[in-house]
Amino acid sequence: MKTIATKRAKDATTTKDLAANISHSDKVFWPEDGYTKGDLAEFYESIFSKLEPYVKDRLLTLERCPDGMAGQCFYQKEMPKGMPPGTPTKAIRHKSGITHYAVGGSLETQLALVNFGCIAVHVMATTADLTRQPDWICFDLDPDSGEFSDAARAALYVKEGLDTLKLESFAKTSGSRGIHIFVPLRLGPDVDVVRSFAQDFVARLAAAHPKELTTEHSIAGRKGRVYLDPFRNGFGQTVVTPYSVRRKPKAPVSTPLAWTEVKPSLIPSKFDIGNFAERAKKADPWSDFFRSRQSLEKAIQQVKKL
Repeated sequence: MKTIATKRAKDATTTKDLAANISHSDKVFWPEDGYTKGDLAEFYESIFSKLEPYVKDRLLTLERCPDGMAGQCFYQKEMPKGMPPGTPTKAIRHKSGITHYAVGGSLETQLALVNFGCIAVHVMATTADLTRQPDWICFDLDPDSGEFSDAARAALYVKEGLDTLKLESFAKTSGSRGIHIFVPLRLGPDVDVVRSFAQDFVARLAAAHPKELTTEHSIAGRKGRVYLDPFRNGFGQTVVTPYSVRRKPKAPVSTPLAWTEVKPSLIPSKFDIGNFAERAKKADPWSDFFRSRQSLEKAIQQVKKL
């Protein structure tokens, strides 16, 4: 089996190395690659200082895969029984009733989720205290061709449109075949206002580039174009965080990119839990993300002119 890190000495009397507490840590989660549940825990432990800002005080939706890639997976919003005592929670009323979400922010919580078989980290664009005030917008670019190169070309169109609106944006691999583009926001606009802006923006961008881009939700209607999904911005919707591992072959990591890296030749699957330590040593292209919060007020008015 592969291992992602040299095993550290474990002190059973402390919780210094929380990954040591993972049950069935030798269970293989990626059969073709040999990565185990313990490898996943060690990855999140090693990267948590970078992941933390994107999970801190955010409601977590669980994608549970108890048997890894080879088994069945399911989504769960209600915090499972057996989480560490004192895990922060937040009750949210949905149409279907009240859901008690786990709130992220600690390594102990993150590794407890791994213990429940959670590979990816899914969060909302809002914090637990301000559930209707997003502090980012996310555009999810999904290439109908399945080719990352198409998503990369589409991402540059999105960046150009956002630049026109004087909105700074940040790109990351989705960890699959697409790209996620985030726009950090100052608190203020209601989630419905933000979602409406996102819909207006992608509609106008797709109209300007009809051969390459589409807002057609139906897969049959995309016809080889890249789908610009604005609906990650609706109330209760989620997206995988930067540094989230995905339930895909080779255990890829959703990786923050510098815009100079967003090019058709990039191979996103090269970022995985087995080699990410080298990537993590480099400068973080998202280091200014939360210092780049910006007002959406002018952009809401200007988007109609695109």
